[in-house]
Amino acid sequence: MGDRLKDRVAIVTGAGRGIGRGIAILMAEEGAKVVVNDLGGAADGTGAEKKVADEVVAEIKAAGGEAVANYDSVTTVEGGESIIQTAINSFGKLDILVNNAGILRDRMIFNMAPEEWDAVIKVHLYGVFNCTKPACVLFRQQRSGRVISMSSTSGLIGNSGQANYGAAKAGIAGFTRVIARDMGRYGVTCNAIAPGASTRMTMSEEVLAARQIRASKGVTGGGGAQSPVGAPALRDPDDIAPIVVYLATDAAANINGQTFGSSGGTISLYHNPEPMKSIHKDGRWTLDELDSIMPGTLLAGLVNPSPPQAPKQ
Repeated sequence: MGDRLKDRVAIVTGAGRGIGRGIAILMAEEGAKVVVNDLGGAADGTGAEKKVADEVVAEIKAAGGEAVANYDSVTTVEGGESIIQTAINSFGKLDILVNNAGILRDRMIFNMAPEEWDAVIKVHLYGVFNCTKPACVLFRQQRSGRVISMSSTSGLIGNSGQANYGAAKAGIAGFTRVIARDMGRYGVTCNAIAPGASTRMTMSEEVLAARQIRASKGVTGGGGAQSPVGAPALRDPDDIAPIVVYLATDAAANINGQTFGSSGGTISLYHNPEPMKSIHKDGRWTLDELDSIMPGTLLAGLVNPSPPQAPKQ
């Protein structure tokens, strides 16, 4: 076991399986006391099973670490506050929050039910707020803390069939940049990860079947949920943990407001959104002027990611 996080207390939401489990275990190996939060639901958010979190706690303890389980849902204000309070009640403080909990309910936008939109937004976007807000109340008082949240290439680049998930993950990236500015003055950092890993969310029969259907119709995305462009088909979820834990250490004290990609042995730093190129004139552009100048300037080299197709006969 290492000591990079000795005497630190960490919360990892959605830590019962996949990426979250790997993060919680590596946090504990580096000396952190860990709150393992997981509702224990299915990949679509339904159901609950306490043993999912309990098994990770048992694994950490068997290796000589310290951990407690929490089974609250991140989708409510009360749930988020209870997760944070578990750290205080169990270990007396909080130093690190990893917002990892997530679900999928993929559907093309013309088929998406309001309930499918709401469920995904609630877990991902509301969940990040519900946990980060009470954590930052503590972090501001103690003038230190780390917030690390999971975004996705689905939100940063786009992926067909994931309007709900992509919107939430893009929102998390924007949330990260704002919280970094709100909390940086208090010694708190806030960063995001766009992970690429083979988990039950990305490799389920339903998800794979849906991707095959979209591919057969020529509809492609930006790599899929938690899946960067060009990534190999199978990627170990535990590969995400090192960059997350690194961002929680003292070595990352001045890394703030950034989004990193992580898949297998590749770690990337994403550009924050900024203008690629501009055109300018004094006064308002006319449509005739835009017809003339746009193709050779702002639109030069742009490719439609999903061009129109003729209807199948």
